[in-house]
Amino acid sequence: MPSPVWRLLRSFSWPEWRHHGPRHATAVLAVLLGVALAFSVHLINESALSEFSAAVRSVNGQADVSLQAARGGFDESLYPRVAQHPQVAVASPVVALRTQALGRDGRLHPLRVIGLDALVAAPLAPALLPQPVPHSSTSSLTSSSTQDHRFDGFALDTIALNASARRQLGVQVGEALTVLGGADGQTTLSLRVSATVAAGGEALGVMDIAAAQDRFGRLGQLSRIDVKLAEGARLNDVIGALRLPPGVQADAAGEASQRVSNVSRAYRVNLTVLALVALFTGGFLVFSILSLSVAKRQQQFALLGVLGLSARERLQLVLWESAAVGLLGSALGLALGTGLAAAALKLLAGDLGGGYFPGIAPSLQWSPWAAALYGGLGVVAALAGGWLPARSAQGLAPAQALKGLGDARQAGHGQWLGPALLVLGGGLSLLPAVGGVPLWAYIAVACVLMGGIACVPGLVGLLLGALPAPRHPATLLAVERARRMRHTATVAMAGVVASLSLSVALTVMVASFRDSVTGWLDVVLPADLYARTAKAGGDGPDGDGLHLGPALLAEIARTPGVRRVGGVRVSSLSLDAAQAPVALISRELVDPAKSLPLVGELVAMPDHPAAPVIPIYVSEAMVDLYAAHPGRTLALPLRAGQPFVPAFVRGVWRDYARQQGAIVLHEADYQRLTGDTTVNDLALWLQPEARTDAVQAAIRTAATRTGLDGAQIEFAEPRQIRETTLRIFDRSFAVTYWLQAVAIGIGLFGTAASFSAQVLARRKEFGLLAHLGFTRGQVLATVAGEGAALTGVGALLGLALGMGVSVVLVHVVNPQSFHWTMDLLLPWWRLMALCASVVAAGTLTALLAGRAAVGQDAVMAVKEDW
Repeated sequence: MPSPVWRLLRSFSWPEWRHHGPRHATAVLAVLLGVALAFSVHLINESALSEFSAAVRSVNGQADVSLQAARGGFDESLYPRVAQHPQVAVASPVVALRTQALGRDGRLHPLRVIGLDALVAAPLAPALLPQPVPHSSTSSLTSSSTQDHRFDGFALDTIALNASARRQLGVQVGEALTVLGGADGQTTLSLRVSATVAAGGEALGVMDIAAAQDRFGRLGQLSRIDVKLAEGARLNDVIGALRLPPGVQADAAGEASQRVSNVSRAYRVNLTVLALVALFTGGFLVFSILSLSVAKRQQQFALLGVLGLSARERLQLVLWESAAVGLLGSALGLALGTGLAAAALKLLAGDLGGGYFPGIAPSLQWSPWAAALYGGLGVVAALAGGWLPARSAQGLAPAQALKGLGDARQAGHGQWLGPALLVLGGGLSLLPAVGGVPLWAYIAVACVLMGGIACVPGLVGLLLGALPAPRHPATLLAVERARRMRHTATVAMAGVVASLSLSVALTVMVASFRDSVTGWLDVVLPADLYARTAKAGGDGPDGDGLHLGPALLAEIARTPGVRRVGGVRVSSLSLDAAQAPVALISRELVDPAKSLPLVGELVAMPDHPAAPVIPIYVSEAMVDLYAAHPGRTLALPLRAGQPFVPAFVRGVWRDYARQQGAIVLHEADYQRLTGDTTVNDLALWLQPEARTDAVQAAIRTAATRTGLDGAQIEFAEPRQIRETTLRIFDRSFAVTYWLQAVAIGIGLFGTAASFSAQVLARRKEFGLLAHLGFTRGQVLATVAGEGAALTGVGALLGLALGMGVSVVLVHVVNPQSFHWTMDLLLPWWRLMALCASVVAAGTLTALLAGRAAVGQDAVMAVKEDW
C-alpha cells in the first residue's frame, strides 16, 4: 500500500502553508539568506583565485621549473650553464621588477615590468610575446617603416602593455609613457608603447631583457630562469646536476599559485564559516516555525493518528515539510548568491578585504558541484531544524491531544549529553590545524554550542531551584512552572542561547583584537613623523618599492627641526618555495625589548658559537611556519651566490601586518652582509618647536636636490596611521555587528514562536486559572514571568558559552588561521547591556505571545473536557 504522506503534503500541509504564508516565508527567507551569503562568498573567492592563478600561469608560462633567488636577483653567469645542460630543452632568462608609470590622469600607477628574450621565450610564455599592431592603425609612427616596427620589441625605449595597463594608464599603442627606472627607481624614463601583450591580471609591461637590464639598473642580473626540461628528464636529477649557487632555489610549476592559495586559505575559510553563521541561526528559525506549526495542528495530527496515520508517517510528514522549506530556500539562495557574487566581482574585483588578489578583474566561475554542496547545506539545516518538531509529532499521544491537553511527557533522558559535548569541545580545541585550517576548533565551537543548549533544562532547574519561594502568587506560579516544566526550556531558549553566545563570542573576539592592535600600534609607532617612498606594487619578490639612498638620509638628518632619523629597509626573502616569501626588515635596534612588541623574554646570544651568528627577531608566524623558536639558529640566504648566513633567534614579536612571517635584524648587520644601504621607510623624531608641514616641505626639497621627485615621498603622523588602521579594522569587522543583530533577531523570533506554540497547548491551563480567579493581567504576568525566568537563565548560559567560544576564537582559531596571538579582553559593560537587552526583549516576546492565549477561547477551552 503506498504511503499516504505524499497525498497529505498536498491536502494537509499545503493549506497550512497558504493559510500562514508569511510565517513559513520567514523560514524560507532564513535558509535563503544563509545559502546566498555562503554561496556568494565561495563564488567570489574561487573566481578570484582562479583568475589570479590564470594570470600567474600566463606570466610564468609553461615552464617545468623556475630558478630564482631567495632575495633579489642573481648573476646571469648561471644562465649559460643551465641553457647548455643536455636535459634542458629551453631556458628563458627573465628580469622581473615593479615600478610606477605616470598615467594620463597625472597620477603614478603600479606597473610590473617583465624583461625577456623573445627568441627563446615563445615556447614557454606565449602570452608575454609582444603583438605589434598593424602599421595603418598607428598614425603616430608613419615615419617609420614596416620593417622597423617588427624589431620594436628589441629597442631600448619600447614597451608592450597588457590590457589592464593600457586601461589604468590611459595610453594606447604608439603613445609615450613615463616610467620610473634606474638602479634606484628614481630616474624618469620615457618609453614608447610599441605593442600589446595578451597576459591578463595586474598592469604589466614587457620589454626586451637587455633593455630592461639597461634602463632599470639590472646589468648582469637576472630575476629568474624559466626552464623546460627535455622529454624524459627528471627534475630532481637536473637540479642536482646544475649545482645551483647558494640562495638560488628551484620553484616547480604551479607553486606560485599554490602559495597564494595557501596564504589565503585560512582567510577564505573563515569568511565562509562567518557566512554560514546565518545558515546556522536559520536552522533554529526553521525549528521555531515548525514547532509552532506542529503545536497549532496538534489535534489535527492526533485525528490523523486515530484515522490510521502511524507515528513514523507523522515523522516523515513533518520532515518533508522542513525539506520543502530547505529546498525552496536553497534554490532561491543559490540564485541570489550568484547575483551577489556577480555584482561583487564587478564592483569589488574579487577583493573581500583580504588583499590577496590584487590587480585582477575576475569573471564569475560558477560551479554546479559547489551549488549542489551549498544547496545541500541549506536542506540539511532545514531538516536539522525540523527534526525535533517531527519527533514531537511522532510521539504525540492522540487521546490526550484530541482533548487539547498537549504533550505531558517529561524528557528525562540524555541528561549527560550536554556535559559530554562540552568536554568533547574542550578536547577538540586542543588539536592542531588541518592543512592550515582550524577544522577541529570549528567543530569544538559547534560542540560547545550544542552542549550548552542541551544543558538548558538542568541549568534552569538548578538556578531556579536555588531561588527563595516568591510570595506573590503570579510570580510563584511563573517560577515554579518554569522550573518544573524545564524540559520545554530547550525548545523555547535554544535560539536565544545559540545567538547570544555567538554574539558574545564575536563581541569579545573583535574587542580583544582591536585592543591588541591598538597596543601593537603604540609600540611600533614611536616616532613623531613617518615617511616612505611611493610603493611600486607591493612587497612581492619582483620589487619592494622605490628606495632612498644614504645621501638623502644625510640631507634629511641635517634638515631643520629633525632631531633624529631612522631608516627601515623592507624586502622579501624566500625561505621555502612552498611558502610565500617572508618580510626581511632591517632597522636600528638600540633596545629590542622596547622597540619591538615582544612575546615572551629575549634569549641571550650564545657565548661561544661554532660559527659567527647574527641576532634576529622573528614574528609569531615564523614560529608556526618555520619552527623558528627562540634559541634556534636559521640559515638566511641574504645574497645569491654567497653562503647562507647563520642567524640566532633571540625573540618573537607580534606582527599584525604580515601573515606570511617577518624577520627583523640590525641595520648594521644587514648592510654589512648585503651591501644594500638604501631604505624605503623613514621614522623621524622632531624638535619640540618644529612644525610638521615645514619639515615635510624641507624634506621634499632635499629629495629634489638629490634627484628624487619630492612628490613621491608620502608622510603620515602616528595619529593618522592609527586612525586609518582602526578605521579599516572597524570597517572590516562591521559585518560581525550585522550578523550579531541578525542572530539575536532570529533567536528572539524563535523564542516568540516557541512561546506561542506552548501557550497554545496550554489554553485549558489558562482557562482554569481564569476560573480560579486570576485576572487577565495576572495570567499575562505569569507568562511574562516565565519568559523572564527562562530568558534570564538563557542569558547567563549564553554569556558563559559565548565567553568559552571566544576563548577558542582568540586563542585557537586566530593563531591557527593567521599565526598571530592577541590578549583576551572582556568588554563587561557591552556584554551586560547585550544580556540585559536579550532578557528584556525575551520577556516582552513572551508577553506578546501569551496575549492570544488568555482570551475567551482559553476560558471556553475548559468545557472541552466536560
